Amino acid sequence: MTLDPVELFLSAQQWLFETVTQPLLFHAGFGNLLEDGYRATGWLLVGLLQIAVMLTLFRALERWRPVEPVTDRAAVRVDVLYTLIHRLGLFRVALFFSLGPSWDSLIGELRVAGLPTWSLDDAWPGITDHAVVSFVLYLLLFDLVDYWLHRAQHRFGWWWELHAVHHSQRQMTMWSDNRNHLLDDVLRDSIFVVVALLVGIPPAQFVAVVACTQLLESLSHANVRLSFGPLLGRLLVSPRFHRLHHTIGIGHESYGPGTMGGHNFAVLFPVWDMVFGSARFDERYDPTGIRDQLAGRDYGRGFWSQQWRALQRLVAPRST
Repeated sequence: MTLDPVELFLSAQQWLFETVTQPLLFHAGFGNLLEDGYRATGWLLVGLLQIAVMLTLFRALERWRPVEPVTDRAAVRVDVLYTLIHRLGLFRVALFFSLGPSWDSLIGELRVAGLPTWSLDDAWPGITDHAVVSFVLYLLLFDLVDYWLHRAQHRFGWWWELHAVHHSQRQMTMWSDNRNHLLDDVLRDSIFVVVALLVGIPPAQFVAVVACTQLLESLSHANVRLSFGPLLGRLLVSPRFHRLHHTIGIGHESYGPGTMGGHNFAVLFPVWDMVFGSARFDERYDPTGIRDQLAGRDYGRGFWSQQWRALQRLVAPRST
C-alpha cells in the first residue's frame, strides 16, 4: 500500500486538532473559532516538521562544514526564539486576530467595486489537474514578489531601519531566517496575504508555498560552507549565495560605504537577481553584519532590545 504524504499530513492535522486544539478552544470559550483553529493546527504541524528537518539535516550540515565556529551562542539563542514564534504559528495567529478581518474586508470591498475574480490556475486550461505544475507557478510568482519586497527593504531608509534587525546578526545559523522586526514581518506578510487573495491561490497551495519557502530560507542562512555549483547554483539559492547578501560591504551596499543597495536579494531562485542585475556569484565566505557595527553601533542583544532599537532608528534614522 502506497502512503500519500498529503493524506498522512491531513490525518496528523486532524488528530492534533481533535486531541489538543479543539479541547483548548472549547475550554477557553472560543468554540466559534473551530475552523480557524483547524487551520492554525495545520500551520503548527508544518512548523514542527520544519524544525525537525532543521534539527536533523540542516544541523548535520552545519557540523559537517561550518563557515565559522559558533562563538556567540547567546545571539543564536535569540534567533531560536524568533524561529519558534514564527514557525509554531504564534505570530500568524496574532496577525489573524489583529489584521485578518481587515484583509478580508479590503478584498471584499474591492470585489464589490468591480475588481474581477481571477485565479492563476485559470491562466492555463487544465492546470488544476496538475498540482505540481500549479505549485511551481505559484512558487515562482510569490518568489518574484518576495524579491521586490526584499529590494524595497534595502532601498527605502525607513524600511531598512526595520530590516536591519535581520542583517545585524553576525553569527549566522539555520535559525537566523526569522530574525526580523515584528513590524517588518507585519508589512511583508500583509502584502503576501493580499497577493494570495488577489491571485486566488487555494489555501493548501498557499501553505505549501510558505512552508517550502521557509524551509529553504533556513538552509540558505545555515552556517555551512556549501555552494550548489555553477549550474544548480544559478537555479536555486545556496547558503554561499545568500551569505554574500549578508556580507559586510556587499549585502547592503552597492557602490561603497553608506550607499544603499546590495546584492543577492532572491529568496529561492537566483534568476531574479540575474535578470534585474543584482546577482553576485563570488566563491567567498566573509564576515556578516552591517558596516557600522564595526564602528560600535549597537543593534541590541536580546529580542526586546532589538525590537526597541529598531523603532528608535525609525524615528531618528541615520544620515546615510
